[in-house]
Amino acid sequence: MKRTEILGKKFEELIPSSEIDARIRNLASEINRDYAGREVIFIGILNGAFLFAADLFRNITLKARITFVKLASYEGTSTTGTVKELIGWNEDIKGADVIVVEDIVDTGTTLERIVDELKIRKVASVRIATLLFKPDAYKKVIDVDYVGFRIPNDYVIGFGLDYEGYARNLPSIYKMIE
Repeated sequence: MKRTEILGKKFEELIPSSEIDARIRNLASEINRDYAGREVIFIGILNGAFLFAADLFRNITLKARITFVKLASYEGTSTTGTVKELIGWNEDIKGADVIVVEDIVDTGTTLERIVDELKIRKVASVRIATLLFKPDAYKKVIDVDYVGFRIPNDYVIGFGLDYEGYARNLPSIYKMIE
């Protein structure tokens, strides 16, 4: 099993890049089928979702646009429980079918903030696509429609997810073992 160390923390591979690539293609196929004949706006949540959003979007065959917002709720390896908006919304999305693209859904705090904002902006529909979902940590009631992988409540890095800004470039997902 592959291992890495980031800033003194040890991690081992949880999901290899080949499995991530295959799952993203499958998720894109589901979305293409579900939204056939419709236009969709994808909203990627930065920073973590940029790789997942790019790979997912490359496999979308629909008439679609993508935009990004930057929200944060983590400090170190723990969620703060609050979401601070770093870069706001700049698209007119009223009446649009929207798919929110998240890197990971754990407590659901960030997701709830995003969905509330989309309701205020009067979108036609909202669905959620996430690469990783932690069902044991999830505390909200919002449906997560497209899930890449259900994982335990471990701290993970790689494929866009970081520890103190590092490890986003790892092609696999790693879990903390220390």
